[in-house]
Amino acid sequence: MRSVVVVPAGRRDGNVSRESDALANLPAPFSTAAELVGNFSRKNLTAEDMVVLSGAHTIGVSHCSSFTNRLYGFSAGSDVDPTMSPAYAFLLRAVCPSNSSQFFPNTTVDMDVITPAALDNRYYVGLTNNLGLFTSDQALLTNATLKASVDEFVKSEKRWKSKFVKAMVKMGGIEVLTGTQGEVRLNCRVVNRRSIAAAAATDLELTTMAGAEVAAS
Repeated sequence: MRSVVVVPAGRRDGNVSRESDALANLPAPFSTAAELVGNFSRKNLTAEDMVVLSGAHTIGVSHCSSFTNRLYGFSAGSDVDPTMSPAYAFLLRAVCPSNSSQFFPNTTVDMDVITPAALDNRYYVGLTNNLGLFTSDQALLTNATLKASVDEFVKSEKRWKSKFVKAMVKMGGIEVLTGTQGEVRLNCRVVNRRSIAAAAATDLELTTMAGAEVAAS
């Protein structure tokens, strides 16, 4: 069944998108529970918000490099993370060999092995059956408060979806630009075409100025 999430429109975003900015602000897939809570807290999101929003992992894919730390050389006593289902680890190792980041960098796997194309609570069901993909997924079970939220969403998909919509709206209010700052994007994933042209013109102007300075020196 199709899920529709209604969120406010008209948010102003920056004219430039940088991978480095995303990496600096998004929690890493290797994060511990404490690191996850701290990362979300810095954005004025609660620990429960973090567990709720982690449910977005019920759809989408990941490159092997984000979870092979759990499949190879995990510890001196175990090559594979013992908190991961052995059958699931076997499947992942077949798709992502130890050298996958070097030779197969574009290989991806579904983040939710149960229902990868559905926005549902099966992500949480998978977690409680040791089917979490990332270290950060498994981390939700290592803290009693976080695990209580996981268990709540296992029991009630309706409750998770209700809280997910609220958390998405709350997250959309993080660091919003105001006044004439930034722009309202026509496509949320990319800056508007005129902004791209303006940025290119600025780069050209700076390059020309730098060239002139070199010629004059």
